[in-house]
Amino acid sequence: MKFLLVEDNVELANAVISRIKMDGHVIDHAEKIEDAKLFSDTGEYDLILLDIMLPDGDGRSFLEHHRARNRNTPVIVLTARSEVSDRISLLDLGADDYMTKPFDHAELQARCRAVLRRNHGSSQPVITIGDVRFDPVAGQVLVQGTPVKLRNRELRLFELLINAPNQIFSKQKLFDRLFSFDDDVSENAIEVYIGRLRKHLDGSNVTITTLRGLGYRLDVK
Repeated sequence: MKFLLVEDNVELANAVISRIKMDGHVIDHAEKIEDAKLFSDTGEYDLILLDIMLPDGDGRSFLEHHRARNRNTPVIVLTARSEVSDRISLLDLGADDYMTKPFDHAELQARCRAVLRRNHGSSQPVITIGDVRFDPVAGQVLVQGTPVKLRNRELRLFELLINAPNQIFSKQKLFDRLFSFDDDVSENAIEVYIGRLRKHLDGSNVTITTLRGLGYRLDVK
């Protein structure tokens, strides 16, 4: 999953980023509303963590901008305001959840998981394609009934592909979904991860097809 954190407190932001990465997710960080708008308008995110009091204005303006563009990415608001009226106004503007500062980081992780489950459907069913079975909750992949251990980015890449079989993903799209703006890697890293996944799928009737000039696609033989 790819997250966007909008938070100007560097110490808090670093702590949140560390926690999110512990769960194997990718995260971009914006300290201002205008930067957050640029991120959200040009990229795809599974979840946004939004502070309200930012150097260039009220985070509500970002939330309104985001929803006005018909973006349904779930948003968890991080706020120092605890009044009921504030919470109600945030929910009415389109926030999916909120946490009052200071908050426990383990609880933030749990709330992120809960919001993502709701956004993808309460039960997140196990996906079976050919002789491959993927459990998104457990993060487990079975090939012909045998568990296959994937590293975090391999797992995230496989999750993207198996959730949209027969769909073509360009190298750029996969790169944008797997890496943050701060990651010092080239697009060639995608080829490396695709190669690793192919090795894990060796002997299976599920393959990753390269379409020259277009990208990659998950197919069943």
